[in-house]
Amino acid sequence: MYSVKQYQPHFKSVWNAFVSNSKNATFLFHRDFMEYHQERFEDFSLMIFKREKLVALLPANRVGDEVYSHQGLTYGGLILSKNIRFENVLQSYEILLKFLYEQHIKSLYIKEIPSIYHHIPAEEIAYLNFIMSAQLIRRDTLSVIDNQNRLKFSGSRLEGIKRAKKYQLRIEEDGDFEIFWNEILIPNLLKKHNANPVHSLDDILYLKNTFPENIKQFNAYHAGQIVAGATIFETENVAHCQYISGNDDKNRLGSLDGLHDYLINTVYVKKRYFDFGTSNENDGKNINKGLQFWKEGFGARTQTQDFLRIDPQNYNALNAILK
Repeated sequence: MYSVKQYQPHFKSVWNAFVSNSKNATFLFHRDFMEYHQERFEDFSLMIFKREKLVALLPANRVGDEVYSHQGLTYGGLILSKNIRFENVLQSYEILLKFLYEQHIKSLYIKEIPSIYHHIPAEEIAYLNFIMSAQLIRRDTLSVIDNQNRLKFSGSRLEGIKRAKKYQLRIEEDGDFEIFWNEILIPNLLKKHNANPVHSLDDILYLKNTFPENIKQFNAYHAGQIVAGATIFETENVAHCQYISGNDDKNRLGSLDGLHDYLINTVYVKKRYFDFGTSNENDGKNINKGLQFWKEGFGARTQTQDFLRIDPQNYNALNAILK
């Protein structure tokens, strides 16, 4: 009844149509997003069919005898159709794991999709991973504002917003990724972490052109000069800060506080969630105290994201669930 096929380019339109109508996918799983850096990964994405009907997807890449729920994406796992019932998820997952076992895959690694990104409840796999004795190898924290249950801004954030108004910062969506990347983001990451952005300037310009309604750039200017910026990945329920950065005057000018006041209270006030992302460091074992304090000053509170290791050879454990 069920079958698994490895993704091939001729499936692209079918894959993308399924993503657009699934209950837990975002634009990150669109093939044009997954493939902007395809040369960095060996794609091993899988498609699960019930008879001839597509019921689930696994965006993935392969490294030797291990499969990852795509290392080029912020989150991943099994993408499910909107109407799928628990029993069909169970059977789909079992056939998927059996397929991986028969392909001599030793481990499946999943970086879970946080529930705030689900369109409707979609945590069947979390339960099935419990049955599979999945190994929790990492847990990150995300700082999230729930706009249906808002908390007040802290006094320190309100003071920063006042400074931004005092210095008459101009804050706008202007789509100028280049000035933010070259003058703010890249210099800051090199200085603080000796690193570059995950997305190069060419990457982000391509993605913006491909997903203009989902990727947006907001910059703050003082006296005609850029002083801060935020790159937002926007999905149906969530505005996610992909990049946040300001120049050395950010505290004096209140540039990041003013910018995020504008994003939270004007641009995305009707969005269900505003996700600042993680403040974790050292493979999730530490949290940047100052960054966490700043995010919580806007009323953000903690959501977790689990990283799991699953042994495909245990797929038979799923047989005994339904009685």
